[in-house]
Amino acid sequence: MAQSQPQVLTLNVERRAPGKRFPTAFHFFFEARRDPLAMLLWAAREYGDVARFDAWPLTAHLVFHPDHVKYVLQDNNRNYWKGDLIGRVKPLIGEGLFTSEGDFWRRQRRLAQPAFHRERIESFATIMSTAGARLLDGWESIAAQAQPFDLMEQMSRVTLSIVGQALFGIDLTGEAADVGRAMLVALQFVSEEAFRFFPAWLALPTPRNLRFKRARAALDRVVLGIIDRRRQAAAADDLLAMLMEARDAETGEGMSDRQLRDEIMTFVLAGHETTAVTLAWAWHLLAQHPEVADRLRHEVSTVLAGKAPTLTDLPRLQLTRRVIDETLRLYPPVPVISRETLAADEIAGYAIPAKTGVMLSPYVTHRHPALWPDPERFDPERFTPERCAARPRFAYFPFSGGPRLCIGNEFALMEATILLAMTAQRYRIESVPGHTVQQELRVTLRPRQPMLMRLRRV
Repeated sequence: MAQSQPQVLTLNVERRAPGKRFPTAFHFFFEARRDPLAMLLWAAREYGDVARFDAWPLTAHLVFHPDHVKYVLQDNNRNYWKGDLIGRVKPLIGEGLFTSEGDFWRRQRRLAQPAFHRERIESFATIMSTAGARLLDGWESIAAQAQPFDLMEQMSRVTLSIVGQALFGIDLTGEAADVGRAMLVALQFVSEEAFRFFPAWLALPTPRNLRFKRARAALDRVVLGIIDRRRQAAAADDLLAMLMEARDAETGEGMSDRQLRDEIMTFVLAGHETTAVTLAWAWHLLAQHPEVADRLRHEVSTVLAGKAPTLTDLPRLQLTRRVIDETLRLYPPVPVISRETLAADEIAGYAIPAKTGVMLSPYVTHRHPALWPDPERFDPERFTPERCAARPRFAYFPFSGGPRLCIGNEFALMEATILLAMTAQRYRIESVPGHTVQQELRVTLRPRQPMLMRLRRV
């Protein structure tokens, strides 16, 4: 795929970054798949802001300091493409904005950008609050029975409903269980692929491959069916309509059905999965810190006075937004970002050869002790304007950054803020005693176990 020319440096250093050597790439993948985030945290503590893993025939550099993250994602981003590792996600989402590169990515970004302008995103606030009210009404019986329920499953349901309305103008609630199950199977497959030495050959009819292909086919039936029906229907006012009507300024061409499918699959994954896990982790943290939850309820009660949040209320829900920001610090939905160099480069005085993997980690950088005192502590006050201004820009990058900044970040933040505020208005969400929840990297950072919670009416 065509690539613009990166910045090319003549290296004046031959210093190799400190790090660990593995006998082979097989040994690296075997160790990494057990707990990849713990492995990255260990590397940062052991070797500092730039580390190197050698695992024949692969070499990967780990870059943790905000200045170096900025260099990779923004200053010299054309030298850092997504590389072969991201290709292991393509069986699910194809050549969408998350996976595509070069001129094709730039064309797709130009076509999609108008659908995500702030004014357009703001028009979805009513969709979000309506879906939130419907979810919370359904919780009345759960609260009355005082039975544990899986919060992650509930958050997935409401965010899938919202993305269906915003993307297609269709309520996917009836299909939510099937779509959700198919998405989980597909996510599990591509997550495992990231830590396999040999990626799966999908042509082989193994049980694992067949499960994934059935899940992908189920998702395709929903997405391609909606596109087909829309081609035959009158104009609509949603993101899909804007994507279908978009035309390249240079060629006059629009997106094919396949391109639409890939972008929509990307938006469904990003638009419902990432917000769902953020909300689930937010309530997990609030249940562990009831004093913050009480302050949150006080803010919501004062600002909203019992009504549903509107767009004009959001700037005054300052603690609510800080809770979301702090949750994204501790549990960034995509905790590892992979890149690969096109040309040789230099970072922090260390030589970075061409065609070398470079890994960034919001999860690790968000715990950098020089930037985040007591980094494992949940403290939304880290995100007051004064404290934010004192930190480097890329000390916090839950949505990546530079030209590849997530196109839907404003959508996700508005959705999370509205749903968190509406839930706090009506319910206390409390942990089930004795039930533990661990994190698991599955493309997104999900809870490994069902996130069992109990509800109490406020």
